[in-house]
Amino acid sequence: MAVDSAGHEANFLVRLLVPIGECMTPEVAKKMADLRADPDTQARVDELADKCTEGELTAEERAEYESYVHVTRVIGVLQAQARSILSRHSAT
Repeated sequence: MAVDSAGHEANFLVRLLVPIGECMTPEVAKKMADLRADPDTQARVDELADKCTEGELTAEERAEYESYVHVTRVIGVLQAQARSILSRHSAT
């Protein structure tokens, strides 16, 4: 079964970010797990997502949207690590 490029990127990110996750204290993990975009940034991402769905992104907007998607993947991996740390910490 072939893994698509998004799967390769996700695997790479996990391997690259494991050392960061290993450095998280429960306090840092809580902050990371709770991290959210500010309202202005979230509104811009939502706007770009809607335009992407409608096929209306300019080349510049597509590049901007793709950068948000990539950053979101990194943050998602870190948040998954943070939630894992918190669940292990609460189990002890």
